[in-house]
Amino acid sequence: MNKIAASELILNPDGSVYHLNLKPENIATNIIFVGDQNRVPKITAHFDSVEFETQKREFRTITGVYKGTRISVISTGIGPDNIDIVMNELDALVNIDLETRTLKKEHVQLNIVRIGTSGSLQKDIPVDSFVLAKYGLGFDGMLHSYDCEHILEKDFEDLFIKHTNWSPRKARPYVVKNSAELEKKLTSDNVFVGVTATAGGFYGPQGRVLRLALQDPALNSKIDNFEFNGVRITNLEMETSAIYGLSKLLGHNACSMNAIIANRANGTFSENPYKPVEELILYTLNKLVS
Repeated sequence: MNKIAASELILNPDGSVYHLNLKPENIATNIIFVGDQNRVPKITAHFDSVEFETQKREFRTITGVYKGTRISVISTGIGPDNIDIVMNELDALVNIDLETRTLKKEHVQLNIVRIGTSGSLQKDIPVDSFVLAKYGLGFDGMLHSYDCEHILEKDFEDLFIKHTNWSPRKARPYVVKNSAELEKKLTSDNVFVGVTATAGGFYGPQGRVLRLALQDPALNSKIDNFEFNGVRITNLEMETSAIYGLSKLLGHNACSMNAIIANRANGTFSENPYKPVEELILYTLNKLVS
């Protein structure tokens, strides 16, 4: 077996993976991602019991049991670059023997659900609603560092590039589908289903103007009137496509759930943004264990 070099898989002196500060026994196979480290205990406050907690930098993990199901909640921080760290280190925990630095014979599949906040791009998807991402549409380019052609929805990508007259100076948009298994578990009549677009930044990359001019001021309007097989681009955030791409490459299930706290199409913002987030937390927990 090929041994993975110490420079490639970095471990802490206690044997935990470098950034997440976790050992294999510290995580469940059901995992919830949040961006904000302070949202982790807001989720685990609903747990029946907590068995483990750690934090290093923005990466906070609490593992416990909710209604008989073991779940880990992990904060990823903001952006696709952090998702690259979290996904690779989580996979290493379950699919690489950290002592021998060799791949395990049996592949372990994780179920990963992101609970995030987002802005809607569609007038008919109001603030305080929930959106489930059937596809992740990445503007960030991160996934192109990997051999990923076989998992991409290329017809979708080509039509989107043509529709938006996408600048060749930017990274090529990539599209990855969610886990149909998790979508089935998490969907309901209370949830909008669409495409979640992932930007590599919060301001210019999402079309916000403060003092800097945009490369394409009309991009958001092009995005919000694009459709693929009857599915619209519903919202913009900063993690979903990277989660979908790396999950699919590594053989894990992933689905992204977003609480809509702003509507970019009509300029509205939730009067109480904490309320839909709390409602989405309970909705997701109960769907996961049902």
